[in-house]
Amino acid sequence: MSLDDRLLQILVCPEDRGPLVHAGDVLYNPRLHRAYRIEDDIPVLLIDEARDVDDEEHARLVAGT
Repeated sequence: MSLDDRLLQILVCPEDRGPLVHAGDVLYNPRLHRAYRIEDDIPVLLIDEARDVDDEEHARLVAGT
């Protein structure tokens, strides 16, 4: 996925208003262990559409792999 760096700097989690990590095809909130999908280069930042992330995936997303 290719999101504009300027866009990534201003996007925040809609739930806790904290920064998000761009990890492949998701924007990830490591504080809440929630991932928001990116569809056609458009982040879907809807709380109801986010998915919970388990500890193993959390470690992978934070490591950037």
